Amino acid sequence: MGKSDAGAQVGMSANYEYTLEESILKVEDASLTLGENLILDKVSFEIRNITRPDSIAGQVVGLLGPSGIGKTQLFHLLAGLKQPTSGRVLIGDPGVPVKRGMVGVVAQHYPLFMHRSVLNNLLVAGARSGKPEAEYKQKAHNLLEQFRLLDRANHFPSQLSGGQRQRVAIAQQIMCSESFLLMDEPFSGLDLMALRKVQELIHGISTAHEFNTIIVVTHDITAALEVADTILLLGRNSDEQGRFIPGARIQAIYNLIERGLAWRKGISSTPAFVDCLAEIRDRFALL
Repeated sequence: MGKSDAGAQVGMSANYEYTLEESILKVEDASLTLGENLILDKVSFEIRNITRPDSIAGQVVGLLGPSGIGKTQLFHLLAGLKQPTSGRVLIGDPGVPVKRGMVGVVAQHYPLFMHRSVLNNLLVAGARSGKPEAEYKQKAHNLLEQFRLLDRANHFPSQLSGGQRQRVAIAQQIMCSESFLLMDEPFSGLDLMALRKVQELIHGISTAHEFNTIIVVTHDITAALEVADTILLLGRNSDEQGRFIPGARIQAIYNLIERGLAWRKGISSTPAFVDCLAEIRDRFALL
């Protein structure tokens, strides 16, 4: 994806100057009906490439919503695992309709080939990428080094800790997708130390390359707010009697960069973070 001056927007947060460039992902009025049930209703949002003069700026987008609201179904649309009943999900600029295999997908329980070593899990994924063997073998080696897994290259998944299996699952998907990664409930069931390690890993991946984009699908508001620079809130509208209207859509988009809540360590202890967390929780409770 090449840069273009057309449509670029310069922004200034409380701490950083940044520029919004070309589209990375665009969801246009995507609806999904399963049977007779409307699950998603005209979901629309766009993620654009962010550039900063002082550092590499990938992105972490938190997709929040109550359990059962349709987050998993939207996850499937973004990954190309399902097609919307109407509307489009486009990757890149100009937009190409997303298809299975174009986006890396890290499922909640980190499914791996249990009968293959860590290295072979990555090589199988690399072979499916269509790249020359020498290129994907070198990429596998680089990822094992980056994720501190070189000493586990010949181990099997059953010999790894939960955190190590997660790192292998992420590396496996990066072998397939150059820059786009979807993560389903990566914070679920983690203790505080494990949570911090996962957040650091997500941040590290996002800042490894300008185009790296991670969408984290979760109901953990605090964890998402700590690691994301944009929050998408998925929910349903209500009628005049307070009854939910079928079909979830994006109810709010929180630009954490503009609020000075992105790209900073220790952000969760600031008054601005506490205020934003309370705001999202109040809105979340109505969905």
